[in-house]
Amino acid sequence: MGFFNNLKNKVADEIKGSVLKELGLGGDPEPLTQEKFEETKPDELRKDIRMISGCADHQTSADVSNVSSFQLPDPAGRAGGALTSTLLKVLYADERKVDEDMSFTEVLMQVRNHLSKGKYTQIPQLSSMNPIDVGAKFDLVPDTATGTRRAVMIGINYVGDNPGELRGCWNDVLNMKKYIMDVHGFDEENITVLLDDGDHVEPTYANIVNAYKKVIEESSDGDAIFLHYSGHGTKLRDDDRGEEADGYDEALCPRDFASAGMLRDDDLYDILVKGCPDGVHMVSLMDCCHSGTIMDLPYVFRADGEQTEMILDPEMNIEAFIQQITGKLVDFLERVFKS
Repeated sequence: MGFFNNLKNKVADEIKGSVLKELGLGGDPEPLTQEKFEETKPDELRKDIRMISGCADHQTSADVSNVSSFQLPDPAGRAGGALTSTLLKVLYADERKVDEDMSFTEVLMQVRNHLSKGKYTQIPQLSSMNPIDVGAKFDLVPDTATGTRRAVMIGINYVGDNPGELRGCWNDVLNMKKYIMDVHGFDEENITVLLDDGDHVEPTYANIVNAYKKVIEESSDGDAIFLHYSGHGTKLRDDDRGEEADGYDEALCPRDFASAGMLRDDDLYDILVKGCPDGVHMVSLMDCCHSGTIMDLPYVFRADGEQTEMILDPEMNIEAFIQQITGKLVDFLERVFKS
C-alpha cells in the first residue's frame, strides 16, 4: 500500500504542476503574489462576487455557542443575528436610509464598533473574487447592475430543537427584505424567502439548493443577486478535496440537517460561484458561525482595525483553489487507482 500511495501522490503532484503551468501559475513553491495571481488567473476567477460575513472561520456568531460534533449549538438568548441587526443599525436605523455615503471600511468598522460595545469579539469581514477598493462607496448593488435585482433570503429558527432553537432569524430576513426593497429597489416578486415558520417555503436542504440554482438560472448579464442567510453554521472535516488549510469545510445547517446533511462550502462554490453567469453582480450576507470563507473567495478585508486594504487571503490553499475550477484531480486519481 505504501508503494502505491507514494506513486499516486507523485502522479498527483505532477498533474497539479502541469495544471498550474498550463494556467501560467508556474508550479514552483514560491509564494503567489497578488500581482501574479491577477495577471494569470482564469476568467472564471474574475466574476463580480462578494460576501459579507459575521465572523472568521474560527469564530462563532454572537447568537450561538460553539458547534460540537453534529449537534446544533445552544442559543445565547439573543433575538437577532449580530451581523444582520448591527448592519441594519448602521445602514437603516429607524427604517431610514443614512444620509451620507459611507465606504466599505467605514460600514464594517462601525459594525465592529457596535459589536465591541456589546462585548462581542467577532470580526466582520468582506471577501471577494476580485480585489475591492475598501475606501469606495459601500453599496449592495453597483450602478453598473442595471438589470433585474433578485434575492434569496433564508432564516432558520430551528423551532422545537433543544438545544439549537434560535429566535431572531425570521426577523433578520424580514427586516433585511424591507431594507433591500426600500433602499435598493428590489421587487417583491423577485425575492424568494425561506423560513421555518409554517407560512413560507421550508428551508430544507433541497429547497435551499433549488432556490440557489433557480436564481442563478434566471440571472444574466447586468442583473444583481443578493443572498442572505441567517441561521446556524458549522465546521465539518474536509471532504477530501484538500482545499481547506485547517482541514475543515465550513457549512450551512438546513432545517433538515439531521437527515439531509449540511450544505458544505464546496457545494456553495459549485452552485453559486461556478454557476454565476458573467456580468452578474452577486453579494452574499452570511450571518452564521464559521462563515469567513464559506464561499471560498480569495480576497479578504477584516475589520479588525489593523487591515487597511483588501488582500489575497494568506490562508488560501491556491493549488486546491485552482483544482476547484479546473477539475477534480484527486477524485480522478482515486478512480484510476481503484479501477
